[in-house]
Amino acid sequence: MDARRRSTMQPPTDPNGLGRSGIPMPATVKKPSHSNRMSLAGPALRAPYPPPPSTNPRQSMMRSQNVNPLLQSTSKPNYGRTPLNNSTRRGSMWTGGSAMLPPSSSQTVKDVRPLRDKQYQAKMRQDILSYLQGTGYDIVMNTLINIQGKEYRGIFNFLMDHLDPFHSLNPNARFEDEFVPALKALRYPFSHQIDNKWLAAPASMHSWPSLLGVLHWLVELCKMRNEYLCSGHPTLQDPSTVPEEFDDSYDHKALAFNYYEEAYTVWLDLIDDFVEPNQNLEDRYAKKNERVQTDLEEQTSLLSQAKAEYSKLKSSAAPIAKLQNENGLLKGDSEKFQKILQQYEGRKKKLIDTIAYEKAELATGGAQLEQLKAEQDKLVDIVKTQNLSPEEVIRMNTDHEMLSRNLEDLKQKISETHKTVMALEVNVTNRAAAAEEAIDAYTNLLSSLELFPPLPPPWQDVDLTLELNSAASNPQQLLSGADIRKVIKPTLSSVAESKRSERASLESERIKVDNELDQLILECENVDEEITDIEKKVAGVNEEADNLRDAAQRDALTANNEAARLERDLAHARTAALANGMGVKSRLQALQFDYREQMEKVSRLKEETVRAIIKNSHEIAMFKEEVSRHLRELRDFADAD
Repeated sequence: MDARRRSTMQPPTDPNGLGRSGIPMPATVKKPSHSNRMSLAGPALRAPYPPPPSTNPRQSMMRSQNVNPLLQSTSKPNYGRTPLNNSTRRGSMWTGGSAMLPPSSSQTVKDVRPLRDKQYQAKMRQDILSYLQGTGYDIVMNTLINIQGKEYRGIFNFLMDHLDPFHSLNPNARFEDEFVPALKALRYPFSHQIDNKWLAAPASMHSWPSLLGVLHWLVELCKMRNEYLCSGHPTLQDPSTVPEEFDDSYDHKALAFNYYEEAYTVWLDLIDDFVEPNQNLEDRYAKKNERVQTDLEEQTSLLSQAKAEYSKLKSSAAPIAKLQNENGLLKGDSEKFQKILQQYEGRKKKLIDTIAYEKAELATGGAQLEQLKAEQDKLVDIVKTQNLSPEEVIRMNTDHEMLSRNLEDLKQKISETHKTVMALEVNVTNRAAAAEEAIDAYTNLLSSLELFPPLPPPWQDVDLTLELNSAASNPQQLLSGADIRKVIKPTLSSVAESKRSERASLESERIKVDNELDQLILECENVDEEITDIEKKVAGVNEEADNLRDAAQRDALTANNEAARLERDLAHARTAALANGMGVKSRLQALQFDYREQMEKVSRLKEETVRAIIKNSHEIAMFKEEVSRHLRELRDFADAD
């Protein structure tokens, strides 16, 4: 059985009629009843769970390994369920031991959400309010803006009940004691940043952003849980959603656990024969294989027919020879037919071209004939109407020719005049464009020089802007604005004079600053020279320190050799004293005194060496600090100037 995804302990009856995952139970589901068998996990340790009777001749071998309430089944009634931990039954999932704690690496996770941002806080409050009102919780926005400890606990308990209705917080326990363990049980990544003291005044400035972030995270977790439960995903292991034909492993596991659950329920009723669960599982898999079996029979019949046809074709003679002869005859007929078809196509094309040419010629001749007839009729009518003499006809023709020549001359003059007008319009357009570009350049120059109204005193009443009106008929109205000669030009001259005076003063100030900067550079060079001298002195002091250290090491080596020699003499003296008696005791004491003196000398040399090294290091550090201070002062002075 997939024990990691299911629970086997029977929880108490939910007064709202909800299953383990918060889904309403079907009306036909059998209500759990106390039997003579109980789960091996034992009774609950918390008050809200009534302990079942303990007269159980059998104990369940099934333990739940799943600690995620979102992975519980959505279709199982309230029986055969165990708590969310595989240890001994406990009162609440929020008070679990080390098994419910997140890994140690999560203690170092930093909350990257902008919890101090007012807009982000407003968004989180709106999300929380929308979800709570959508789930029937009585709350208004003012509650989240100025929240009290009791209201915060109510919202927290409501969200916890939505996440796991059968593992609510203990109402008799202190909220501060169960708050952080509950967040750790839900794997809240920032639970190590929560302080229980914040719950006394959750609306305070330092505690509210984090506590609001906790509520927003719980709301998002509730939304994700609801979306998951309504998604119909195979991991929900709902047998009612398993299709008739399936191959997913989760569908097999859902049916398997449904069988285990039914068998376990029968076993708790002291029945050892699982006839009905076995029959239900066999019928379900038979229904799954029904269409496959039908397809197999159809394919088998088709295979038999194909085999029979294949045998029939194999027993008769091959028809390929007859088909080859027919193919040869048909190919020959096809070549003859193609040749005849090409001849007829060529003849047809020639006839079509000839017919088209003759029709065009006929249409052209008919049009010319009609035109000539119309012109003849017109001329006949004119002659009949006028009744002119030959001299009048000649004079009229002469006048017509003169008028025609005059008309041609006038048309030529009009054309030349039109060309001249067009050239003048082009020139006017070009000059207007040039004038507009000059006005734009003048306006940009005013903008860059900050001379747009209002101007600084004493020119605050002057407007230097100009606008071009190219459509004006009067040349004096082409520019709209102040008078160029009387107002704009004198104002610009006075502004230029003031700017020149300011530039002269700035130039003198720049020269002064350059002189000060040269002095500072000279001082920096002097300081650099002093630093170089001090570095040389430091190098000499370091060299002396190295010499002292080498001398101390040589003295220490000599003293160590002397001490080793004295130790050998002392051991020899001890051996001689043991051999010759107490006659050499005085010599032994003298050697011991010499040894102590040598050891004191070695210790003194070591201390002197260490003091010299410390003194030199201190002087070097003080020198570096002094140089850094001088450099900082120079940089600050240069930045200030």
